[in-house]
Amino acid sequence: MKSVTVTGPGRLETVEIPRPVTGPRDVLVKMKACGICGADPHALQEGGIMPGAASSPMGHEPAGEIVEVGAEVTGLRVGDRVVIDPTGVADAIIGGGGPQGALSEYLAVREATAGRNVIVMPDHVPWHVAALAEPLAVARRCVDKTGPRPEHQAVVFGAGPVGLGALLALKAHGVRHVVVADVQPNRLEKAIALGADAVIDSRTEDVRARLVELHGEGTDAFGRPGLPGTDIYLDAAGVPAVAQTVFAGPKLGAVFGIVAIYHQSVEVDFQQLIPSELTIVHSMGHPTEMAAVAQDIAENTDKYALIVSDVVPFAETARAIDLAGRPGATDKVVVTFD
Repeated sequence: MKSVTVTGPGRLETVEIPRPVTGPRDVLVKMKACGICGADPHALQEGGIMPGAASSPMGHEPAGEIVEVGAEVTGLRVGDRVVIDPTGVADAIIGGGGPQGALSEYLAVREATAGRNVIVMPDHVPWHVAALAEPLAVARRCVDKTGPRPEHQAVVFGAGPVGLGALLALKAHGVRHVVVADVQPNRLEKAIALGADAVIDSRTEDVRARLVELHGEGTDAFGRPGLPGTDIYLDAAGVPAVAQTVFAGPKLGAVFGIVAIYHQSVEVDFQQLIPSELTIVHSMGHPTEMAAVAQDIAENTDKYALIVSDVVPFAETARAIDLAGRPGATDKVVVTFD
């Protein structure tokens, strides 16, 4: 079978490798779609996921059809349309330094367990939309860790796929007002289409002033006025300006959730933050969130479909990764297989 692999810095190859052999507790999945993560272009540039590895099979946002089921596997059958948790398999992370990548024609799921690492999707969900389950589960985990409640008001920084997933997750929790901030007008338009109550173009608008307009005024423990009444700040952008905006003065009891990857250090004046009692939470991965996201995708397929901007055939995977590595060129890229 064919598999897309990084063989060195900037070197992406489609190689021929043996099709995986499954055991009694495994299933074999014929790949139908795989999303391109924002980390994939960085992995290509660096020469792979794990430093020093001779090669790195790529792809960790899989959706496909089961074609073989091991004798000891229950709850799954040949022909099931499934999404796969790449972190929940027995042979290391799929597309994350393990022996398999989802940008391959077939994928073996070791120790397959229905509803945990293999989740069945209904037939009406297109493959390219099903492949959103993994990245949007990342967004759901960060949202869940901020403890959202219906009376809360929130802002999401970054309207890329994870930021839009966070918007949908906040709305799924019933959060009463969600603002999305970004620097690209087309992304802000998509956020409105997905249910954002308001958007902020942070290139041209004073973000904190707009949050006061939208969420009212809050105070800190000293009663300092004029702070945004925002309860939840969620960072899906990963730029210092976001952290600086939050640290300039959140209201008492606000929560700052960080799911973005930061490539620059941020200076923090913790003394200034004491009166806010700001809670900062980080999240990584999705140990328990994929099933809930998959169900939400099944129930709101048309809405989730808006997140995908480019569908690229497997033969053009290099172009797909290049697109995903150019901010502003696209939003969410998904590779599909014949």
